[in-house]
Order: sequence, then structure tokens, then C-alpha cells
Amino acid sequence: MDPLIKSKHFRVRTSRQVSPNPANSLAFLARPAYQDAMRRHCGPAHGVRTGSADFDLHQGPKMPKLTEKAIAALTIPTGKREAWLSDAEVGGLRVRAMAGGKTFYACWTDRATGERRRERLGTWGSITLEKAREAARTILGDVAKNIDPAAVRQERREAAATAKAEAALTLATLVDDWAALHLAHKRPRYAAEAVRAIRHAFDKHLNRPAAKLSKAEVVTVLDALTKAGHAAMAGRTLAYGRACYTWAVKRGRLPGNPFSGVPVAAGVVARERVLSAEEVGRIWNAAKGMGEPWGPLFRVLLLTLARREEVAAMRWSELSADLSTWTIPGARMKRGAAHVVALSEPARAALRVVTRIKGQDLVFSTTGKTPVSGFTKAKAALDKAAKVTDWRLHDFRRSGVSALAAMGFNPVVADLLLAHRPATLSTVARTYQRHDYAAEREAALIAWAAHVLRAAEAKEEADANVIGFRTRRAKAK
Repeated sequence: MDPLIKSKHFRVRTSRQVSPNPANSLAFLARPAYQDAMRRHCGPAHGVRTGSADFDLHQGPKMPKLTEKAIAALTIPTGKREAWLSDAEVGGLRVRAMAGGKTFYACWTDRATGERRRERLGTWGSITLEKAREAARTILGDVAKNIDPAAVRQERREAAATAKAEAALTLATLVDDWAALHLAHKRPRYAAEAVRAIRHAFDKHLNRPAAKLSKAEVVTVLDALTKAGHAAMAGRTLAYGRACYTWAVKRGRLPGNPFSGVPVAAGVVARERVLSAEEVGRIWNAAKGMGEPWGPLFRVLLLTLARREEVAAMRWSELSADLSTWTIPGARMKRGAAHVVALSEPARAALRVVTRIKGQDLVFSTTGKTPVSGFTKAKAALDKAAKVTDWRLHDFRRSGVSALAAMGFNPVVADLLLAHRPATLSTVARTYQRHDYAAEREAALIAWAAHVLRAAEAKEEADANVIGFRTRRAKAK
């Protein structure tokens, strides 16, 4: 820089005075040496003409207004990496010239830290000077309101990334992931039913982002099921959906659960059906008259008080050699823990008549490769033969433990028979109490089997008495 420009009498700054003492500057400005130095430093490209309206005595040379022509003429000085031009119309708008091109920036000083900041607006040629001015005004206006452009840009990037992730995680994808990563460790029938229920009820939402499913939409779908007479299905679908979304929220894949806090659909009530001793006898005798696989299956189901799916998928490898015990692996149990069932003599007798398919492990099967199916048709045939109505196979469990309670068996034993957590034990007791009550459970199932046989024999005697009475009456006529 010219020594004169660097002197204490003058500094070329648009924001400072020309001299510490303006009164003494008049003679200084008139010196030819100063005028030559200004021409060498500023040059005609800056539009600075000393002694003209483009120079303010107290403010120094005015910043020129940017033009397309000035930007085109901007070159990088020899030995430098860049060159800058500032705009007089929009304070803070600057153009940076580098080897790769010329770029518009909005520049300002951070009031909190005093740091120089800048925001890239675009390259000259891709946006015009007027567009750059508009963008600079917007950014600098935000800065004046304490809005950080970098923070705004980061928020937009995060919002775009979130939107992209949400769009990729559709409800269908979420259900598939839940099934593959979580339900794979659950009972196969539960997993299949959970996936089927959600897909069926929310079929119109499957291709939409899972995060966009609202609570109002959930309520609408469940209310429609209830109004159609499927209140129980609405309740189960609510439970499946809530479990699916809870899993996703815990893994950080979704921000919230639209199924949370939704009331259970009206009409979902616990069943109270308990089969009477006479009805139990009728069902037993009817099952004895049915062939394989249904006759033996229904009898084992009644005597063991196990769940339908557990008996249907029974395997020979789960049975002891003498058929005295049946060990159900945890993978097939609702609670995931292995369960041992003591088989009474009537239950063993029912298993002995089952024809074993060579090389196959399933007990109740028509193919040997898949568990028996067609329960609806088989149950209808059993109902017709037994002349018992308004009951379900699951009612065997409630009827059995109710009869055992009447016999005086401990409720803890009854709960363990059903593979439930004992309701009468506190949380602490369940943690430390590890006695399995194996002997008591065996005694309970033996007592229940005796009750079933007595009921069946009583029904046979009653039927025989009725037949005898009708025969005698017919002869008398």
C-alpha cells in the first residue's frame, strides 16, 4: 500500500473519518501526492473521483453500487487467491471472485461474538444481481431479528431428512419390520394374527408414512369395526397396533404412538362361560365317538387344560417315553417359558390311539408336516354330537380351574396349570418364589380327569335310564 495511504493522517475506510482532525484535512486532500495515491489505490474501476460528489470529506470514498458490468470486470490481482466487491445499495452484499467463478455472499458481524459471518447466496450467472440483493436483504433482515441463517439451514436439512425417513417408513414397512425383528420370537399364531389384523383394519393406510397415522384415524377405523359388529376384533387390533408402535417408539423410529390412550372398544368383555358337569360329560362322550385326529385331540385338550394351538402343534419329541409328561418348549408358550404338563391316565389313553406317521414328529396332523387345521368344522360336528351350544374350546380352561377350585385346590396351582402368573402372589413373591408345584399340579389334573370321567359315566347312565324308560313305555302300549 502507498506510504501516504498508510500514514496516520488518512485511512481508506468507508465507515471511518478521513482523518482524526477533519479541519486539517482540507490542505491534505489538495496535495497532489494524495490525489496520485488515491488514483493508484482505488483506481477508476471503483468510481472514486477525488474532488467530486463521489467523495465525502468526513466519510471517505463512497462504496460504489454493484453492476453486472463491474462484476464482469472484477479480476483477481496477481499473486492473490481471491478478490472482493461490495455493494452500496445493499450493505452486506459482496461478490467474491476466485479461480472457479464469482459468488454472491451476504456478510455481517455477529453482535454476540464479534465474528465476521457470511452466507453463500449463489454463483454469479446462476442468479442475477437483483436476485442476490433480494436474498441478501432477507438474510440480513433475519440477522437483525437474531435469527441465525446457519441454524435455519440446519433445521431445514434435518426436517428434509426426517421427511425422507418418514416417507420410507410406511405402515406396511413398519409392520413387516415388527414381525421380523420382534414377533419372530413370539408364538407363530399370535404373530400371524397380529400382522393380519393390522393389515386388514388399516389397509388404506399401509402405503402412507407410519408417522402420519393420527389418533383420530385410529379411532375412526376401530369405531367402524365396532359398528360392524366386530367389537372383539376392534379391541384386539387396538392391542396389536399399540404394541407395534410402542416397539417402534422405543427404537427411536417413530416420535409417538397414535394408539396410546385410545379406549378399548365397547363390547369387549371377558367371557364367563363355565361348562356344567353334564355338559362336560356330553362333550367327552361325543369326542370319544369321533375319529382321528379330532376325537383324541379334543379329549387331550379337555384333560390337559392347555391352549388349542399348544395341543394342535404337540410333537412326539415333547412327550416322555411313557407318555407321563408333556414338555411344551418356551417358543410355543404365550409367556415364552417352557411348561410341563403331567398327563393323566385318560390323556395317555387318548394319545395311544393316535396313529403315528412314520418319520414325522407332529402328533395331530393329516399330513405329518403341518399341524391339524379345520377347527371350525370339527367343532361344529362336536357340538352337534354333544348337543351343547354357546361355548368355545377355550372354555375348557375356565371350566377346569373352576371345578378344581370347588374341590379345594390352591388358586396358585390352578394358575400354574394354565401357565399364568399366579394372581395371588405379590410381585416380590413372584420374583423369589420358585417352587413349581409339580406334584400339586399333577394331583389337580388327575382329579380333573376323574371329574370328567364321572360326568361322562353319569351322562351315559342317565341316557341309558331314559332309553330304558322309553322302551318300557313303548311295550306297555
